[in-house]
Amino acid sequence: MAHVLVIDDNAVNLDLMLYLLQAFGHVAEGHTDALAALEAAKAGDFDIVLTDILMPRLDGYEFTRRLRSEARRYGSIPFVAVTALAMPGDRERISSAGFDGYIGKPIEPQAFVAQVESYLRRDGS
Repeated sequence: MAHVLVIDDNAVNLDLMLYLLQAFGHVAEGHTDALAALEAAKAGDFDIVLTDILMPRLDGYEFTRRLRSEARRYGSIPFVAVTALAMPGDRERISSAGFDGYIGKPIEPQAFVAQVESYLRRDGS
């Protein structure tokens, strides 16, 4: 069982990810606002962070950069982008922002859970 932070400004996507994670035995906390999620991340103890990229107020790139700058606390936690971005250069931009990888949208339930769990196994959680 992992403690998962999920951020997506689309409530339908957020609810789907939370449902899937909880159905597979994980504890998941979700936010539609990345600024609120930033505070939750600083206050919580998460095993993995899943975040959308394109969000108002604070995008997934900046959200990840801010937390990764606190390397002692967030350096080893997997950060995974959950995004529909598939243009040339997106993968490199995601990687250079501090993400460990990404999961594509639209979300395919079985593949989504398998991918999340593969990132957790890499981390040893």
